[in-house]
Amino acid sequence: MSDKAGIRYFIVDAFTNRPFRGNPAAVMPLENWKDDEWLQNVAMEMNLSETAFLVPNARGYDLRWFTPTVEVDLCGHATLAAAKALSGIGKLDASGNVRFATRSGELRVQRNGDQFNLDFPIDSLNDAVAPEDLLQSLNIQAVSVTRGKFDYLVEVESAEVVRRLTPDFKRLAMVDARGVIVTARSDDPTFDFVSRFFGPRAGIDEDPVTGSAHCTLAAYWGRKLGKSKMIGYQASKRSGIVNVEIQMSRVLLGGEAVIIAEGMLLVNE
Repeated sequence: MSDKAGIRYFIVDAFTNRPFRGNPAAVMPLENWKDDEWLQNVAMEMNLSETAFLVPNARGYDLRWFTPTVEVDLCGHATLAAAKALSGIGKLDASGNVRFATRSGELRVQRNGDQFNLDFPIDSLNDAVAPEDLLQSLNIQAVSVTRGKFDYLVEVESAEVVRRLTPDFKRLAMVDARGVIVTARSDDPTFDFVSRFFGPRAGIDEDPVTGSAHCTLAAYWGRKLGKSKMIGYQASKRSGIVNVEIQMSRVLLGGEAVIIAEGMLLVNE
């Protein structure tokens, strides 16, 4: 469908095999890039944690991600959603692969049955001193505080503490980071760790299932648990499951996705 007649878009629930669970993202394939203001306005109108925009290139697709307020450098669930949407319209290659050129380098996704594996860069972590507003806004005591490329990661004493969190989002937005990951060892043997992700500074108080945060979680829990393969449970209201596998400087993020809606955007400028 050409841009002049309207632009097709999809709503996809990522990191889940059930509608209305996981993390919803909008996916909008374009023929050519539009200006940044238009992209940001569309993301604002979609009002989901992320809207993914795609434009074909010689090796696959250029991919950009926007929250309702800002463009971000890396997003896992919207990448999974983009691959699911492309699969739904028959745009993956014959082996079920797709390559995305992004602000975080080339990201590859491979379909394996109902699951998609996202090949992402693993995060590097450094011990950090918690800024003044971090622990106070969460009202918790930390086992440890580390800092990755984009986010703070705070380990707390139990999964129950993670589940009970009620942050002061206004104060948390003062923390100079894309977001804050709060995590603990899982109290359910099905999973290795649990987490929640808060990003009020990026316009998202709580993100339901955050693929890119698992690049940080994989680095942290892989070292702490001595494992290369783990299963993470994000304990938001919608909840979701992310399989992680560390491969040197990369991490595979595995999950399913469900297309729940598609429509036509009629505003082209």
